[in-house]
Amino acid sequence: MVIWIIGLSGTGKTTLANQVVERIRRMSGKVVLLDGDLIRALFGNDVDHTVEGRRRNAERLSALSKFLAGQGIHVVAAVLSIFPEWRRWNRENIPDYAEVYIKASMQTLLRRDIKNLYAKAMRGEIVNVVGVDIPFPEPESPELVIENDADRMEFGELTDKIMNLDVVREALGFA
Repeated sequence: MVIWIIGLSGTGKTTLANQVVERIRRMSGKVVLLDGDLIRALFGNDVDHTVEGRRRNAERLSALSKFLAGQGIHVVAAVLSIFPEWRRWNRENIPDYAEVYIKASMQTLLRRDIKNLYAKAMRGEIVNVVGVDIPFPEPESPELVIENDADRMEFGELTDKIMNLDVVREALGFA
């Protein structure tokens, strides 16, 4: 099973992915978290944040997710996922695949932006920021859309929503 958690920087996808991983780990043990930044680091930061560098990282994340799922390891991926063609590839090539789209307004993202990534991009100080100078095509048909404009300390309710998806329940033997 692969749970592909999509969203812009600051939406809460990594926090939520970590909680989903912990829940699955307590239930079955065989789960791995893939995060776009962690995969970049794993491969020696050999790709940049341009569209082409992001495309190469997306290819890696998809291929690695398919490989791990094929070995019986559940995957929770926290990714920007700006390439609709790779999301389609995932759907066509990864059994037990589910997309979860976490949305938040730009106003919320600016408020949460502790690294000033969005603010710097809007001032023209940096480039290649998804949601500012790189478009973010929203997923066309995710299994779940989560609106996350609220400032929350607890993600348990959102974790429950993901854990209750049919594909997740079936993969974990609860259907």
